[in-house]
Amino acid sequence: MEVLSAPLRVQFDYTRSVGPVIGAFLTGLRERRILGVRGSDGRILVPAQEYDPITSAPLAELVQVEPTGTVKSWTWVAETLPGQPFDRPFAWALVQLDGADTAMLHALDVTDPSQVSTGMRVRVRWAEERTGTIQDIACFEPGEAAEAVAPTEDTAEPVTILTTPVDMSYKHTASPQESAYLRGLAEGKLIGGRSEAGGRVYFPPRGANPTDGTPTDDLVELPDKGTVTTFCIVNVPFLGQRIKPPYVAAYVLLDGADIPFLHLVLGCEASEVRMGMRVEAVWKPRGEWGHALANIDHFRPSGEPDAPYESYQHHL
Repeated sequence: MEVLSAPLRVQFDYTRSVGPVIGAFLTGLRERRILGVRGSDGRILVPAQEYDPITSAPLAELVQVEPTGTVKSWTWVAETLPGQPFDRPFAWALVQLDGADTAMLHALDVTDPSQVSTGMRVRVRWAEERTGTIQDIACFEPGEAAEAVAPTEDTAEPVTILTTPVDMSYKHTASPQESAYLRGLAEGKLIGGRSEAGGRVYFPPRGANPTDGTPTDDLVELPDKGTVTTFCIVNVPFLGQRIKPPYVAAYVLLDGADIPFLHLVLGCEASEVRMGMRVEAVWKPRGEWGHALANIDHFRPSGEPDAPYESYQHHL
């Protein structure tokens, strides 16, 4: 059987609170200042770190360092990738800033590897527009003296939140078992797999049985009904959420399967969902089907009596 493959792209904004130390470091970058933090051994760590690398104790003493430094190590980038600082060849360099005891990684603006060497002196080139991220340092460039910058008064609030866009593209090639599973979904079928007759049925099927490594080649068509084993009521809103809380994400054990899988349970109040609840799949319209489990929009209560605990206690 020919296996399926498809290009996939993962995109999301990773958002985190930065805390007082990293927040001060990022706020300083926005103000064209570079802050390090003093460790328990007296070293100045740049970029500033929240915890001591030796004792793991919280760090708090911030120290400003110079925007000039020395290249400690470097590597040449002959072919650039999207999102990198330059669309032409350049160097990544570990630069130890004057006043710091550790090196920081950033781009170095040179056009030929003959222009860069360990020990060369460099300086910060600041971005014209700064927002409180590491990109406020546009790059390093060869030079002994710091870039002349006009003093500015930063009246914005200190940086407390950092949002980093994540964008990853790759090609996924499915195993033969996964290909059968995906083709089944495109036909409205739920295909599981087991490694031998009478063995455990995995849904989705795995390329190999995790207990003995044998392939799960014995394909089994399963019904679209099952039992809720465990569940979580989602009450907290988050970016990209398509359903208004509260709602339920539950592990559903399909009849005939031995491994539950995660899906939505809708069609009733979140407070009514319970372990042992019998549910059935609600499929999207046929015209919206693809090679994905998203063909099932959600599960809903089937109206059947709850399954006894003994029937799923070994599948939690």
